[in-house]
Amino acid sequence: MARKHGTPALRDVAHISQAGYFKAIKTAKNKHWSSFLLSATPQTLWTAKRFAYGRPPPRFPSLPGAETPQQMNNVLLDDSFPPKEPFSPPPRLRPDKKAPPLTKEEIATALSKCSPTSAPGPDGIPYFTWKQANRENPSILLQSLSPIVSLGYHPASLKGSNGIVLDKPGKPSYESPASFRIIVVICTVSKIRESIIGSRLLLAARSKGRLNPNQYGSLPGLSTYDAVLTLFNDVKTLQRPRLKVSSLFLDIKAGFDNVDNSTLARILREGGIPRYLVSWVSSFLGERS
Repeated sequence: MARKHGTPALRDVAHISQAGYFKAIKTAKNKHWSSFLLSATPQTLWTAKRFAYGRPPPRFPSLPGAETPQQMNNVLLDDSFPPKEPFSPPPRLRPDKKAPPLTKEEIATALSKCSPTSAPGPDGIPYFTWKQANRENPSILLQSLSPIVSLGYHPASLKGSNGIVLDKPGKPSYESPASFRIIVVICTVSKIRESIIGSRLLLAARSKGRLNPNQYGSLPGLSTYDAVLTLFNDVKTLQRPRLKVSSLFLDIKAGFDNVDNSTLARILREGGIPRYLVSWVSSFLGERS
């Protein structure tokens, strides 16, 4: 109104009010942002990064020689999941009498680590469904998972997965499969069982002294933060007598994807890992899709 019908003095007042209004908004935003950063937790750091940099637009694959969705699917799969030697399952499954029976507490602990918002795999069953079912009737999962734990067997029905293709930011070109990564989403009940077996493997590895003292990943209570502190301490310790220190970091591409099944099984057996756990690891790694 002041711009169309007001006097020059009224328009000046409106301009000053407008400037003050936008300045107040900017001040409030800065104050809220500072308060948010001061109270940030390890869980909210990625949220802060997203607010600061925003989300880049998704990049659709444009791969040479792949014109149809099926061709594109095959190119990405061949790059991320190269073919392996065929898996030979044992001729007959025998329960390990020394395998400790599965307990309700193990299932409850595994479920407590599962996020209700995580995407389900081919089964389409979210974690909150299993949590609710276990609260109503704990025997459902107990009776379903107990036999295959003692057998050291991972059923083929749980080995299928869905692959979600995400672009890697900052790549100069998106005409190569290497510019994308595939997030694998598996059946939720398989993840529950993996968590139980993983905990048992950890206990067995610790009791047999099979864990390297410099291992930090995938161990409860240890993280990247501990690895950084250890490296920082080693560097400072060597710098005190005025020694020069350098670090070499290696990024091994697809290391876990190319682990030889028979070699891993032999190492586990020689390390004194229980037979049913060794059998499960071999079964878990074979014939995945």
